[in-house]
Amino acid sequence: MTDHPKHWTLDDIPWDNFDASKVDPEMLRIVKGAALVEHNGGIYAEYLSSVFHDDPEFQQAAKRWGSEEVQHGKALARWAKLADPEFDFDKRFADFSAKIVLPTSADQSVRGSRCGELVARCMVEVGTSSYYTALREATDEPVLREICRNIAQDEIRHYKLFYTHMARYREVEKLGVIRRILVGISRISESEDDELAYAYYAANTMGEPYNRKKCVRAYTSRAFGFYRPHHVERGIILIFKAVGLKPHARLASWAAKLACWFLNLKSGQRISAAH
Repeated sequence: MTDHPKHWTLDDIPWDNFDASKVDPEMLRIVKGAALVEHNGGIYAEYLSSVFHDDPEFQQAAKRWGSEEVQHGKALARWAKLADPEFDFDKRFADFSAKIVLPTSADQSVRGSRCGELVARCMVEVGTSSYYTALREATDEPVLREICRNIAQDEIRHYKLFYTHMARYREVEKLGVIRRILVGISRISESEDDELAYAYYAANTMGEPYNRKKCVRAYTSRAFGFYRPHHVERGIILIFKAVGLKPHARLASWAAKLACWFLNLKSGQRISAAH
């Protein structure tokens, strides 16, 4: 069995350094939503364990991944509670998890293949690593910076984990580049699905009717505004690698420009990819 390095814990976070004067209220809103999504990682691990029911090596990796995701949620929730003592994480998470339900007993991936499932997981880890790196660089609050640093490092390690298993299943299932690209596009399009929108709603606006379009707009206008060109360009390189395209080709540069245009559109801000 492979030895794994000691993972950081909540006790490693310098909570006493929290500085309320440096909390950005808009960032706080998306951190609350992120806490719900991350804490739901245990349910995703159950789904993955079911899909890979005859692969104990991957099941073990998925369970470890899920426990780390749950810890991310706990860290973000604890920070959010410091920033807003009235934030009731347990109540908000109960509402979120009742709405966002995964097929945990599924014996086949919703992506059509195990390789496709792992491509999708790579896409998610790229997005979250970029996201938490962007938050860390955008905030002056020292505790949140440390939390985001730890989470971003975890997420890039998770990308490598899923990529390794994806490469194994790519050889077994012979999933070609086109199919992997289609899975990747499908997963990117889900950035506006109910999970993120409802997490934002459940974390911030319980009590009024849920309006998906309104919540997508509220979430993306805040979250996407923290990205900078280097976050986008690094993410595109990893995405291209996952779907089987050359990460440093001209197409990657065009994709980064397109991604920046999309983020500009959604956030109402101006970020430009390097030429």
